[in-house]
Amino acid sequence: MPRQITEERKERINKVLSRRQKDLTLVMDNIWDPHNVSAVLRSCDAFGVAGVHLYYTDSQWPDLGKKTSASAKKWIARTEHTDAAAMVGDLRAQGMQILRTGFSERARRVMDVDFTRPTAIILSNEHRGTSPELAELVPDEIYIPMQGMVQSFNVSVAAAIILYQAFIQRDKAGMYDVPTFSGEELDRLKTEWYTR
Repeated sequence: MPRQITEERKERINKVLSRRQKDLTLVMDNIWDPHNVSAVLRSCDAFGVAGVHLYYTDSQWPDLGKKTSASAKKWIARTEHTDAAAMVGDLRAQGMQILRTGFSERARRVMDVDFTRPTAIILSNEHRGTSPELAELVPDEIYIPMQGMVQSFNVSVAAAIILYQAFIQRDKAGMYDVPTFSGEELDRLKTEWYTR
């Protein structure tokens, strides 16, 4: 028997979907820790990211279980990849600027990036950094300026800060007020979300 959904719930879903940004995405590069992955997905949901890309070649997508903290996974579309060149090529074909976190001399501060452009950000394994094959394909780096002794944030914290910066810019530009999905796409997504 289909689950009943209240009008209030439908309205909430409709509002959330109307603000989802399909041209802002993250690439999760072999991030294996389930707590970090879950926290990244929560930030994606909070800042209106419609979907993420999973690039897992030497780690497994973690089992997030059914904890409350993992519930964001059902609201974020996930696309799996194992071929770096094909993934990057597909993102570029969609008009995306592709950035990765890093600290080289050419890295730009996160606040100096134009996030109103279609954007994909590669978040990598904290210990190993960006996978070499992705680093070769994506030279553009961004970093979050820090004023303390520690050099980097936890990957889930970095994701939240970067996505918040993107949110500020997009919100100021009125991008959350205009749906990025077509009417047909929204109808399909509503049908799916109403049953979740």
